Amino acid sequence: MVAGEANLYTEGLILLCGATIAAPLFKKIGLGTVLGYLSAGIVIGPLLRIITDGEGILHFAELGVVLLLFIIGLELKPSRLWQLRRDIFGLGLVQVMVSALALFAATFAFGGESWAAATVIGFGLALSSTAFGIQILEERGDLNTRYGQQSFSILLFQDLAIVPILALVPLVTPTTADHGGSILSDIAITVGAIAALLVAGRYLLNPLFQLIAGTGAKEAMIAAALFVVLGSGTLMQVAGLSMALGAFIAGVMLAESSYRHELEADIEPFRGILLGLFFMAVGLSLDLAVIADNILIILIAVPVLMIIKALVIYGACRIFGSSHNTSVEIAGLLPQGGEFGFVIFSAAAAAGVFAQATASLLVAIVTISMALTPLAALLAKRLMQTETDEQMDEDFAGAGSDVLMIGFSRFGQIASQILLAGGSDVTIIDQSPERIRSASKFGFRIYFGDGTRKDVLVAAGIKRAKIVAVCTHKQEITDKIVDLIQAEFPTARIFARAYDRTHTLSLRARGVDYEARETFESGMLFGRKTLESLGTSEDQALEISLDVRRLDEERLAMQAVEGLLAGQDKLHTRPVTPEPLIRPKRESERLDKPLKPDHTLSDPA
Repeated sequence: MVAGEANLYTEGLILLCGATIAAPLFKKIGLGTVLGYLSAGIVIGPLLRIITDGEGILHFAELGVVLLLFIIGLELKPSRLWQLRRDIFGLGLVQVMVSALALFAATFAFGGESWAAATVIGFGLALSSTAFGIQILEERGDLNTRYGQQSFSILLFQDLAIVPILALVPLVTPTTADHGGSILSDIAITVGAIAALLVAGRYLLNPLFQLIAGTGAKEAMIAAALFVVLGSGTLMQVAGLSMALGAFIAGVMLAESSYRHELEADIEPFRGILLGLFFMAVGLSLDLAVIADNILIILIAVPVLMIIKALVIYGACRIFGSSHNTSVEIAGLLPQGGEFGFVIFSAAAAAGVFAQATASLLVAIVTISMALTPLAALLAKRLMQTETDEQMDEDFAGAGSDVLMIGFSRFGQIASQILLAGGSDVTIIDQSPERIRSASKFGFRIYFGDGTRKDVLVAAGIKRAKIVAVCTHKQEITDKIVDLIQAEFPTARIFARAYDRTHTLSLRARGVDYEARETFESGMLFGRKTLESLGTSEDQALEISLDVRRLDEERLAMQAVEGLLAGQDKLHTRPVTPEPLIRPKRESERLDKPLKPDHTLSDPA
């Protein structure tokens, strides 16, 4: 093994060791794996100087961001992407332009830079980190939430904005002449590359994977998946766009492919390790000398950058109709500078827009802001209001019907469909203003009110209701409402949503008229349909489910008397040997018993 190979092997081993220790540790203490990777990189690089080539590793590790965007693209069908167009081209555009303008003004007024340099700095810092933002969303499982989708839309527009921002650099260079022809050429190349990728995705990718899948070569499928991701990314990079955007477009083109899940499984291991390496490389790239020489500037610039961007993002989200909580979450997720700022600042320094020392300072500011992102996201959580902090008028005009439903989350929404379809009128009250606004858009008649208050129940018509359906999703709230109704309205019939088995027993002990575990029926149906798919007949699967339901009820009756551990013999923990669910009325006879001597076979006819 030559010296270079030995060094590469050793560095890889050190990075893997750092990731193995730091990521689980930071996850355990609640700071997230991203901060763990960053910290490991800072310790290995700038502090201990074990690895010094952080920039080289960073360029390679950016493939993790590319693979991440490909996987996200696989989850977004073109129709879903079209639904996000308002957030992408509306919210995203406003965020970039207003952030750039505010940062330009701050840089020009207090940074002592020329208008040209301030313009490039403003646009470069207006971009946020795709890698950090999406990784945090994935860790929290929030990528498909409202704030997750809006955050992703902003990041996607920022990727699209890289081309015009890079095209802006030669325009503001002091010695630059007319570049109109080259700009038109760049735009033509960009449009042509996107068109080529869309055509290839539409007509070539599916046949390619179909052909390779037909050979049964698993390794070839993995190689083809990586080839598609890196090939599409390289095509976009040649056109002046980011590799991540090219990979994302390829993913979207394959979102409706029958090979989507296999591609995701093939790419996921590479994505995970390379993205972790990217965060470590950011830590490795910190130049402590630049930070030490400009410590005062950095201490001022980093919080100013993050505060300006957070305020702009919050305001833009509010303008586009987001709630306070959603806007705060997005503002706390995307206030940092982004990895594409490195590219823009390097290009500007090479073109002479500002000095190389300024570029190094900007890179340090961006890197530190990225490192503070997990903490900013945690801070945003503390600034959020609880749902009950937002008040609405308790107007119960027209309330009062056969059924009073308290709580209108998913469980209540489904139950209401049965009641309304059966011709029963339902008065619905809920304490979430956001849920009320959302339900009202679909035509539901729903009232704002706290179901734990007697005056609210009276105003909502509990005295006229034949049944009170308590559909709240928190066990303690459900119990509080049930206790209140039984104390103040003893004749009311109560149907309650139970959280789990223990809650079911508690509600039965309270004497409610009917309770339903929120997942029991769906689990029963799911199990029955799975059994049918394994070859069991529909009738037999139904009989089995009825038997499981009977045993469950018997077990509940025993647990109500003897405690939660009673009735374990009623619980299936091993496969049951198939036998008739209903015993035959008479014993069967052997078909192979010996014939009597005088027995003769009759003619089948």
